[in-house]
Amino acid sequence: MADVSPVVPPVIELLDVTRRFGEITVLDSVTLRFPSGLTTAIIGPSGAGKSVLLKVLVGLLKPDAGTVRLFGHDVTEAPERELFAARRRIGMLFQDGALFDSLTVGENVAFPLDQHRRDLAGAERDRRVAEKLEWVGLPGFEDRPIASLSGGQRKRVGLARAIVLEPEVVLFDEPNSGLDPFTSDQIDDLVLDMKRRLGITFVIISHDIVGTVKVADLVGMLYEGRLVEYGPTADFVRSGNPIVKSFLRRNLAPPVSAFDPGEGR
Repeated sequence: MADVSPVVPPVIELLDVTRRFGEITVLDSVTLRFPSGLTTAIIGPSGAGKSVLLKVLVGLLKPDAGTVRLFGHDVTEAPERELFAARRRIGMLFQDGALFDSLTVGENVAFPLDQHRRDLAGAERDRRVAEKLEWVGLPGFEDRPIASLSGGQRKRVGLARAIVLEPEVVLFDEPNSGLDPFTSDQIDDLVLDMKRRLGITFVIISHDIVGTVKVADLVGMLYEGRLVEYGPTADFVRSGNPIVKSFLRRNLAPPVSAFDPGEGR
């Protein structure tokens, strides 16, 4: 596949990255750049390597070959303190929300502040929590128990927590997983709204093609560990690659031929 190098400078780069587990190659010589200020989605079938890619991006897994750069710095062999500093600049929305059931909604959102911004006074801490909850459509939810929340509300709380440190990059791991179509559409709208508010870099790992087309500026597809396609969303959905065409045909509605690249953007 031809290398795609957008004019916008990358905030994260993978250069010929390979990751194996025993004799199984999960990522195979992947080169991928995530441009600053844009939303890049990585899609593919189950087992394609999407989750492993996400862990490699933030240094939770080391590649067996290749280079990973965060914010222009090679972190492939970086000491843990450098990785920790880089991760502070990245927010993460986990697939299942990863909320602490023993904490209230407000305490969950404040958790990154309590860990990394202990210099903030109580009033400023509370202001930031209230602001981010309002942004995600949950004003006044600070004292709610996690057990009382719906699946969509849990995703919203997770997003509020991911952005409370005002990071430069937010990673989304299957943001629509486990949600009904109506709630999924609401989460997609929320992602678009956060992009307009923050103007930062979003990286989305997903198998939801409809949501991906709606929110992403760039789309890449992993298949059997290889990056088989990468480019602007409107170009991606018209790809002539037979693997991509087959995947889209099974998952995209309305049909690709009816796709309007300006819709929802």
